Parts: sequence; C-alpha cells; structure tokens
Amino acid sequence: MALGPRLEIRQSQQLVMTPQLQLAIKLLTLTNVELEGWIGEELERNPLLASGDAAEPAEQLPASIDDIPEAPAPAVEASEAGLEQLLKDGLPATDSAPLEADYTGERFHHDCPSDQPLDRGEAQGVGSDEEGFDFDRVSAGGPTLADVLEQQAAARFDGLDLIIARFIIDGLDEAGYLAESVDDIADRLDTSPARVETVLAQVQMFDPVGVAARSLSECLIAQARAADRCDPAMHKLLSNLDLVARGDMNGLMRLTRLEREDIVDMIRELKRYDPKPGLRYSMELATPVVPDVFVTRGADGSWQVSLNQATLPRLIVDRDYHAELAAGADKATHGFLNECVSSANWLLKALDQRAKTIVKVATEVVRLQQGFFEHGVSHLKPLTLRTVADLVEMHESTISRVTSNKYLLCERGQFELKYFFTSGVASGDGEAASALAVKDRIARLIAAEGDDVLSDDRLVELLQAEGFDIARRTVAKYREALGLGSSVQRRRSRAMRAV
Repeated sequence: MALGPRLEIRQSQQLVMTPQLQLAIKLLTLTNVELEGWIGEELERNPLLASGDAAEPAEQLPASIDDIPEAPAPAVEASEAGLEQLLKDGLPATDSAPLEADYTGERFHHDCPSDQPLDRGEAQGVGSDEEGFDFDRVSAGGPTLADVLEQQAAARFDGLDLIIARFIIDGLDEAGYLAESVDDIADRLDTSPARVETVLAQVQMFDPVGVAARSLSECLIAQARAADRCDPAMHKLLSNLDLVARGDMNGLMRLTRLEREDIVDMIRELKRYDPKPGLRYSMELATPVVPDVFVTRGADGSWQVSLNQATLPRLIVDRDYHAELAAGADKATHGFLNECVSSANWLLKALDQRAKTIVKVATEVVRLQQGFFEHGVSHLKPLTLRTVADLVEMHESTISRVTSNKYLLCERGQFELKYFFTSGVASGDGEAASALAVKDRIARLIAAEGDDVLSDDRLVELLQAEGFDIARRTVAKYREALGLGSSVQRRRSRAMRAV
C-alpha cells in the first residue's frame, strides 16, 4: 500500500454536548437560591431580559428581530407553561394548581422566623408589633476572638512579649486552640522556647480562660486554675480525661486516691468548664436552607407537590427596548439582537424544563414514599435512583442531579430529596424495610430502655420479633452510625450523667 496523502469519507456517530445542553445539566444541579444568583448574572448579560411581576401575561420572544411587529408592544412575561401535577396512584393530578406555593392561602405561614407572631412583651424587645422578627438582631456582628485577645494583650504586654502574644493569637483556630508548637514559634521569632511558654501561660488566662491551649486537658486545667480548683487531685483527673470519658470511677479513685464522693464533686466542677472557649466569639453564620419543593395535603387528602418560586424572579421580555434597538440598527446590532433573542428563548425553555423535571421527580418520590408523609419515618420504604429513573423515563444521572442539594418541605419538616433514597432490610411480611426505618426503631428502643440496658443481641431479638430480619453486626453498624455507644458505654455514660 502506497504511502501518501489522500482523501477519505468516513461515517461515525458520537455524542456531542452543546454549550446549551451543558448549561441545562448545570441548571438541574442548582438550588433555587443558586439559580436566583445565576439568573441575576444572565439579566446583566442579556439586555432583552428583565424581571417582572407574575400578573403580566406570558408571551414568547420572536425567533428573530425580523418578526418584531411595527407597533411596539407592552412588556409581557416570558412563556412559562403551567406544569401539571404528576401525581399517580391515589395522588390525582390538579391541572389548575400552580407551580408556586399558595402564599395567599398561607399554607406555609411558619416557613421562617419572620412568619412567627410576636406577643407584645417580645415585640417590645425587638421593635414595634409591625416590625416582626428583627433580622438585624441575628446578623449584627460583634467582636471576634482575635479582637478581644488583642485588646487584652496590648494592655498586658509590650515589646517582644507583645509580638509573641500577637503571634500566638494569630495562630488560634475557631475553637481557640493553638495548633503550632512552642518550638516553632520560638524559631520564627528568634527567641527562647521558655519565653514563649511564659507568654503562652499568661494568654491562656485571658478572657475567655483556656484559649491558646494545645489540648483539651490543658484548656480545662487553665480554667481550673482560674477558679482556684486545680489541686493535685484535680490536675490528675484533668490529665486523664480518657478515664472520665469511659466513666471508669474505680480507675479515677485509684489514680487520685480519693473517695467516690470526692470524684463526683470534681466531675460536677468539670461539667461547668468550657471545652471550646473560642466558639463564644465565632462569627460563622449558619447558612439558611431554602426549600425547593413544597408538599401539602389537599382538601381531598391527597398530597400535592409545588415548586417554591418565591426565590426566583419572573423573567419578562422588554419588548419596547427590543423594538427601539432594532429600529434603524446596523448589521452588527442585528446580529447581537438575534443572539440575545435566541439566548432568551433557550433560557426560558431550559427553566421551564427544569421546573417540570423537578416536579415530576419529586411527585414520583412522594407517591412512592406516601407512607412516610402519612405515618413518619417508620414507614419509609427502600428506594433507589434506578427505580425512580425507570418510572419517570429518565436517566439515573438526571435523577441524581435533580435530587442533589434540593430540599422538600412538608408537614413533618424539611428533608433533602436524597433522604428518601435508602437501602433495604428484609422484613417478615415479605417487603423490605428502609434502613432509616430500622435505625429509627433502634434509636427508639435504646431511648426507652430504662435501667435495663439493651445489648446488641437483645436488640436483634426485639427487631426480629417485630419482623425485621437483621443480623447482629448490622445492628451494631446502625447503632454506631446513630452515634450510640455499646451497652457497656451507655451504662457508664448513664452513670456519669447521674453524677
């Protein structure tokens, strides 16, 4: 075969993800709050998009600027097809039900603190009755741990000692602990470790007492010294916190050579100390979780699924501005407007498809887990992504994207959609039980065990009597996942709580 350049025709198939398809997939993974920020950026990029009121009539953008009518039309809302309720098998569809929650009916009038009524006494503390919940009271910032310690260091030290103290303060973590060793600090500041130790001991007595400690034991010892309670026996107890954690009273008695009553008094004193003093000045605010889907009970007793669109701006098309730009526009402007029209049309379709997909998947989850919404976690069934994907005729990866970081709000609280997908445990009635239901039952049995602490073997017997076919190692695994100790640990912990 001769070597040389030649032309060939080949036919092949390959999957190509267009930028629009990639963005559509990205939109599925975004929460409503994240999508709101993304839409805000899109409103800045596309001059033909604007946020408007929901009361305006819907209308689609023209396919190109050549389709613009001569008379400018008033601004109208972009097409947003009503999404029918996809409830099946006892959950009938309601075509007239909107996607957004019925805020006028106040079906969710306890969604957030601002919706809670204030009595007169409470209202006087935060403002007038009309003000409601004072969000400034929550978001108002205060002095940080570093600010508080810096002020005390400036009043106590000067010169090199002040530099060492500031270096120590800068190295504290959120809980107030010092991660860097004294030798490393001494090397960096070109001083002796003894001098760093002297400054560190004084910083540990700053308010809050116990900051700059290198271990929990050192933190508690500093607080005991500040309370004038750090005698040799207390020092030994605080230096052997592992015995306290295990509830080994006999070991503590041998170590300190004290009677049981004295050990009990020291443990009561220990309970008043703060193991993480730096958290008093923590400025980290909890990120609020906004539900993406509402599940409400209809008048006929069925469950209705609706999107929470309160966090999403309604997109409308500024037709006046569109017509103004198109009038007398040159070729470059025509091309830009056509691109904006195409982008806006695609965005509206992508948002509409996202809404339909979320409602469709959430509705199927509600239908399959109807027992949970009726009776609680004990009636939660095993569910996989593949099961929902087959029922809604979508790919499993799409279901995973839809249920990730999406939250559902119902009468029983707020749950991530992933919460309803659990593995199963065989039961006596032939139907598998959800692992979450088994965990809930184990937690209830342990919570009600009283003085008779249940061993894992006894838990297996009780669960099997209720129809759960479960092994001892599975019970131990679920118990540890719940953060519950063994029967020995629980017995010791109960004895320590009784101190």
